[in-house]
Amino acid sequence: MFGEYDYPFLVESGPVRIEIVEDGGFFIYHRSSDHGEVHKIICGRRGKIVVSPVEPVNLPEEVTKYLEIRFTPVVIEPDSVQEFYLKFPIEIGVFLKGKGEGDILDIFGLTRAKYSLYGTPDDGIITRYYESPIYGRIPVCDPVREGVLSLTVRNSSRGWVEVSRVVIDCSSLYLYYKNMVSLAGQMEIFSRDIADVRIDDRPIVAEMIPASLLSRARKTIIPDKIPFTMEYGVDD
Repeated sequence: MFGEYDYPFLVESGPVRIEIVEDGGFFIYHRSSDHGEVHKIICGRRGKIVVSPVEPVNLPEEVTKYLEIRFTPVVIEPDSVQEFYLKFPIEIGVFLKGKGEGDILDIFGLTRAKYSLYGTPDDGIITRYYESPIYGRIPVCDPVREGVLSLTVRNSSRGWVEVSRVVIDCSSLYLYYKNMVSLAGQMEIFSRDIADVRIDDRPIVAEMIPASLLSRARKTIIPDKIPFTMEYGVDD
């Protein structure tokens, strides 16, 4: 489903149907899924459409830029590195391609958004909340609903640490897609209370395609050299 298309066109995947048809000198955009329908009119010449996974923090409105993934607690020995896989929700953007990253035409998702508070009521942050199983191998997933996060966790502390959540700043995200959507990240634990989370600009398997993201289209991306610091613990 994801990719670049000349329009008019039609693409379907699972419950999602996206098409642009020509009618009366206009181009009519129509998107339908089990979450409703959208119709828009495009006034312009024949062009290209990009359908891409985007940051999962836009719907039903932009409440937060942070994604929190909770998973079965993992106990990691000191001075060690462990890699495992998690699932995360995706949203789908439809872009009118032009110069740069393109302009957004539509954005939708098939997973109901839930929110949580990471930290204290006074100083904490609101997060898009998602629960995932933990996997030792890349899991099979529904590519229009969820992606796969490869998380490399380094325990730089002097003791065993239990970790059961990761918080990601989605304003500096790098998504890739092919047969699935992927995200790669690193988490360095300094103590039970402090960890740095950094997103890598790389796919988790070869020959995946970089996604078009809303942060780049809006030019609001934060430099990826700045990690997000989890200051309120890596577990309950």
